Amino acid sequence: MSHALVLAGHGRYEDPWHDAAAVSHRLATLLALDGVDATVRGTFPSALDDAEPDLVVVAAGRGRPDPDFDGTDQDWAPFHDRLASLVARGVPVLALHQAANTFLDAPSWGSVLGGRWVEGTSWHPPHGSASFRVVDPGHPLVDGLGEVTAEDERYLALDVSPDAHVLLVADHDGGSHPVVWVAPGPGRVVYDALGHDVRSYDSPSRVELFRREVRWLLSR
Repeated sequence: MSHALVLAGHGRYEDPWHDAAAVSHRLATLLALDGVDATVRGTFPSALDDAEPDLVVVAAGRGRPDPDFDGTDQDWAPFHDRLASLVARGVPVLALHQAANTFLDAPSWGSVLGGRWVEGTSWHPPHGSASFRVVDPGHPLVDGLGEVTAEDERYLALDVSPDAHVLLVADHDGGSHPVVWVAPGPGRVVYDALGHDVRSYDSPSRVELFRREVRWLLSR
């Protein structure tokens, strides 16, 4: 059985807009449907110390980098070194929603992810009924997948690497904004901007997208 480690935002990677604990619990339930055993851990400096997962799922955001509260950047350096090591060894990563705005103290995270939320530039319309369009139906991850709809946010104007392989976009005011892509590497990494809260995962098409991402990342 494959094993996934779900990193739920805590402390400096926990924000007031996303319930990382609730979302991570739902993700663990969905992973089990595909025979993937999941461990949910908060983002503590030691969260990766003994981790040997087959898949890392990041459900963390932008929190409070207060040395008196959650340690210094130096205290967190081993965590980021360990994550970079897992990626370099070929452990796949699925980064969800606010993960584009997490690990700001790790400059390499943006290149691993293939994109970033940019403060003052990236934004989203109000949460509500949203649709997301497949733009490369020939890719095995989305082959046969129709339009994805969910109660969710549409992230717009993310800074996306020109080498990222974009799979889904959000259309807004005549523009198409990448929201799901395969990162350019190294490693097998998918970023998926959907999943503001558990309501997103009440949508069958959104769940199907998530399960396809997991299967593709695990080469199933």
